[in-house]
Amino acid sequence: MENPDYILNKLSKSKFRGGFKLQDKDKQYIKDKGINKIKEHAYDFINKRLAPAYIPNDGKQTPMKGHPVFIAQHATATCCRGCLYKWHHIPKGRALTKKEVDYIVELIMTWINRRI
Repeated sequence: MENPDYILNKLSKSKFRGGFKLQDKDKQYIKDKGINKIKEHAYDFINKRLAPAYIPNDGKQTPMKGHPVFIAQHATATCCRGCLYKWHHIPKGRALTKKEVDYIVELIMTWINRRI
């Protein structure tokens, strides 16, 4: 797993990944809920939608909008197991470890914190 600064810099150079932004409504949502609640949401989404070994709708489980964490997942290539493998070298077909979940949430939260 990469250093968050290194991988975020690498991802920012991707035309697709680098194009994601938090809208004013997303920033307001973060302000209203608090950053700790957003981090709780990130853990919840990752544990339910990404951590299992088998995900029936893999590649389609993360909406493109609707929550700041969803936007951050696309920006950080933590939106599906395919992207996790391509960008972070975390293999498919097995449950994520706690260390991997922590890494993913750290990456998401670093991206969010840099944009608020």
